[in-house]
Amino acid sequence: MRIVDLRSDTVTKPTPSMMEAIMNAELGDDVLGDDPTAQRLEEISAKRVGKEASMFVPSGTMANLVCALTHCARGEEVILGDVSHIFLNEAGSMSAVGGIHPHLVPNQPDGTIKLEDIEAAVRGDNVHWPRTRLICLENTHNRCYGGVLTPGYIESVCQFAKERGISVHLDGARVFNAAVALGVDVTTFTRSVDSVMFCLSKGLSAPIGSMVCGTDEFIAEARRNRKVLGGGMRQVGIIAAAGIKAVEEMPQRLHEDHFNARKLAEGIAGIPGLATELDRIKTNIIYFDITTDKLTPDELVNRLGDRGVKLLSTGPKRFRAVTHYGITEEDIDIALVALREVMGETN
Repeated sequence: MRIVDLRSDTVTKPTPSMMEAIMNAELGDDVLGDDPTAQRLEEISAKRVGKEASMFVPSGTMANLVCALTHCARGEEVILGDVSHIFLNEAGSMSAVGGIHPHLVPNQPDGTIKLEDIEAAVRGDNVHWPRTRLICLENTHNRCYGGVLTPGYIESVCQFAKERGISVHLDGARVFNAAVALGVDVTTFTRSVDSVMFCLSKGLSAPIGSMVCGTDEFIAEARRNRKVLGGGMRQVGIIAAAGIKAVEEMPQRLHEDHFNARKLAEGIAGIPGLATELDRIKTNIIYFDITTDKLTPDELVNRLGDRGVKLLSTGPKRFRAVTHYGITEEDIDIALVALREVMGETN
């Protein structure tokens, strides 16, 4: 049976060029600073997002946590969206590990946070309150249908923060998807933020890893925090080699994933018993709802699985599908046939 795995763009397999790079990678001990392949990846990544330096870490969760730890001391506060990935899906790590206090403000449907809400959340100078040190943005925004934060919006938040001595971190796990969606260079999203992370596996198909990018001074301190978290690895070039290919070769094909996501969403919109918001589909992430009580979410997932189609259930009646490298137009057709069959069984 052909498997169409739409659970996430983290399920991608390395490309043939990545596998070749892995086999031929020049290696050294990265903790001792002499893995040439890791150093090359860090140079390429920093340049790609317009920053002075970057650092390889094993995961996006560690990347965001390292940045929070580098920006904030224990007892200080971070302003972030109430459906942000950092808040929902990273195990409360900034609080559990860093003693950093999250101050939640509402995400708008497009993933933005209103400037007036950010301003209202900033703490004054009062001994009773934690100090506001950081604002976190997410682009593209996972829970907001893969919504794209525009460069103008990010600039406005950064200007607001700069005037108040607050740093801005961008969770840019899928920031290359944002760049492709708007047809702009990725640096238009990253040039004003104080730190940015991007994922090498989500969308870019590398097997492991994320990049933390910022100033030379920031990355030097971030390396200490990576070590604290156990993220200092040795011959990391064996996976950094795939990361180089991810950064150099994969962003230019992301438009295919966006096309396939749109095709899937339009098909879903035409299936009785299912609903999605087509105007919110901007990149490679789709959310849709089941609108009938004749089929439970678990039944839908299981029956699709029996047909070789994998989805994630993300709420009482909500599902997520993500397109990625390895998913073709034919796979979208297969998924839609399966959805129509399963929903047709409820009639």
